[in-house]
Amino acid sequence: MDTGLLILRVVVGLLIAGHGVQKVSHRLGGNGLAGGTEEFRHDGFTGGTLTALAAGAGQIGSGLFLALGALTPLAAMVAMGVMTVAMTVKLPHGLWVQNDGYEYPLVLVVVSGALALTGPGRWSADHAAGPGAWPLWLSVACIVLGPASGLLTRAVLHRPATAEGKAPGAHPAG
Repeated sequence: MDTGLLILRVVVGLLIAGHGVQKVSHRLGGNGLAGGTEEFRHDGFTGGTLTALAAGAGQIGSGLFLALGALTPLAAMVAMGVMTVAMTVKLPHGLWVQNDGYEYPLVLVVVSGALALTGPGRWSADHAAGPGAWPLWLSVACIVLGPASGLLTRAVLHRPATAEGKAPGAHPAG
């Protein structure tokens, strides 16, 4: 079981972190911070560069902490929050990723929540730092607060598209 949790944590954590790196840099095929900022503007979010930085930092930090098995419920909460925002963007496209749907962010939310509940396993920073698992109440609170924070972020920062199909403040392509 510990080997399976280690593999799951490392792969999912590094994928989440890599996704964040793409938001804020040209590494891993990213379009840099300007590209990440424009992506959020295109998707109807306000906040500009700060929004892209917050999302990228949340993904990088939570992904690395999940990979290490460090502060696992809290790392899962942040990952779930950021990926819930991604789900809301992709929701109109349906479930399947080949249609730009929310399948991939949903998998990351569910895996993060499962890791918060199961714990990171024996080969983790959490296990090395203390004798026991995180309290169940904390894991459950993180599982609730993660997606709730993502939905709140969407409610506060997202502006619906105008009649022309563009988000307010979006710049025309070209």
